[in-house]
Amino acid sequence: MSSASHLPLLIEPELLQTRLADPTVLIVDLCDPASYAAGHIPGAAHLAYSELIWVKPPMMGLLPPESHLSEVLSRLGLTPGQQVVAYDEEGNGRASRLLWTLSALGHAQLSLLNGGVHAWDAAGGALEAQFHHPERSAYQARILNPAAVANRDYILSRLGQPDLALLDTRTTAEYAGADVRAARGGHIPGAVNLNWTDAMDPQRQGRFQPDPVLREMLEARGVTPDKEVIVYCQTHHRSAHTYWVLRYLGYSRVRGYPGAWSEWGNDPALPVEI
Repeated sequence: MSSASHLPLLIEPELLQTRLADPTVLIVDLCDPASYAAGHIPGAAHLAYSELIWVKPPMMGLLPPESHLSEVLSRLGLTPGQQVVAYDEEGNGRASRLLWTLSALGHAQLSLLNGGVHAWDAAGGALEAQFHHPERSAYQARILNPAAVANRDYILSRLGQPDLALLDTRTTAEYAGADVRAARGGHIPGAVNLNWTDAMDPQRQGRFQPDPVLREMLEARGVTPDKEVIVYCQTHHRSAHTYWVLRYLGYSRVRGYPGAWSEWGNDPALPVEI
């Protein structure tokens, strides 16, 4: 087994710097194209965030079909045994959405670059402007880990059960129904609120807050490791970051809800709490 398999779920820039020449590591940049062109981690392949989501209005962030993901990941040159390291420049929400998607596909070796490209730059990491074109692979995307995904019917079947924690990672105003971004405002009944940015340390390029801080924030809301946790936001962009926080902390049962509020808030048949 390659030593790359031992890369942690959350990787620091200094460790990644030692792996830039490792062919078993695929670095994926989910920054805006202009940011990628201006300077990215050497050897990183660029992936447009729009390739990771499937839009079926009013649902704006669904998991794409397996055929689409197979094409996108083959273009990246991904192979099943590779270690993927993902990053972006806007808080790592896009990068986390890639890692969540790969988790649903059962891809085992996944890492998030703590603090993204800003932390890399601050740590003195090299940047290159040359566009990197990976050699195409034949990646077959299959949802091999459906336990990473929640849909509306699954949530409905679990509402009110004591071993469930619903975690709404939108702003306080969205959660409370003051900022309405669907036909209805509010939140899924029983959900607790933790704005996704609260997990970031603005003094350290948006890296994860220290473990004890993260655990205290979660446990104060009843989001404990013994429960199944379902995270959502508006389109499962922000909540993908929270999904990775929970995975990093060792929570064993975590699902992302890609329908998110763009589905729930627009379906009059679904219950809402303000």
